[in-house]
Amino acid sequence: MGGLREVATSFVVPGPAGVAIRDRLRVSQQDVAVLCEVGLFLGSLAAGDLAVRSRQCLAHDGGSWAQRKRELTGCSSARWAGSITRATHDQWALARRGQLAEMGWLRGQIASVEARLARPLGAKASKREGLVRGYASRAEWHAKSRRLHALKVRLVSVEADWAEGRVHVVRGGKRLAHLRHHLDEAGLDENEWRRRWRAARMFLSADGESGRRFGNETIRITDTGQLSVKLPAALAHLANASHGRYVLDARVAFQNRGQEWLDRITSHRAVAYRIHHDPARDRWYVTASWQRAPVPICPWRRPWPGAWSPST
Repeated sequence: MGGLREVATSFVVPGPAGVAIRDRLRVSQQDVAVLCEVGLFLGSLAAGDLAVRSRQCLAHDGGSWAQRKRELTGCSSARWAGSITRATHDQWALARRGQLAEMGWLRGQIASVEARLARPLGAKASKREGLVRGYASRAEWHAKSRRLHALKVRLVSVEADWAEGRVHVVRGGKRLAHLRHHLDEAGLDENEWRRRWRAARMFLSADGESGRRFGNETIRITDTGQLSVKLPAALAHLANASHGRYVLDARVAFQNRGQEWLDRITSHRAVAYRIHHDPARDRWYVTASWQRAPVPICPWRRPWPGAWSPST
């Protein structure tokens, strides 16, 4: 008979490290036209930057990052270039973490299949001896041996990509790209797929900066809910306000954590914004996000001998 499970020491779960809130934008036709043009233009820059970063593989360093940013600054702005290169870096890093997770999963699957293939047909599992059960029939054994071969081939390919620093990413998502070849199964026509593809590849995200007016110079939301976007240099002719800015007709009013957001922007602390389009419902949204400073957590223990604690 096994021993009893030990009760872990009480602890306090740390709070969330960040906050993200969203509001719908009641945009006009002019707003939609400008947002689409800006988003598609910046999206094309982001796609090119991702291609450059992917070709660099493991040779990437701070100097090449700065060079990519300088090349993007000329046709956009320094802040847009910074947001694009940071998003590219995060996407490449996420793909690398996905490769690492896939290698771990493949190795686990290979070990599991090999262990069951080594057992006789119909053999039962034994926890005491640490043995897994065998496959039920010869046909299943044969099918799993073929799967083992496919898993090993796949593992070799992923390990080669990992060693060279090569990733496979698609701006807009691999699932949506794959859906282009299966429109009938998904119940979509080409026009509807293209609307989703364009919306997914638009880039309208800007990181915040503490000390700047309302916490963000690129996408700015004032305390009265006015939303304006700093236009790229190539699209400066679309401006309807000073300093190359476009002020949207839509107003922003965050309902969830609105007071927390208002306190943050009025003290000019960094807030990141992302404007995105949902083509399925034909709605536009803006998402605000920011980080929270870690809060010191008091230890969960008795302050003195004999004091009350939850375990008593």
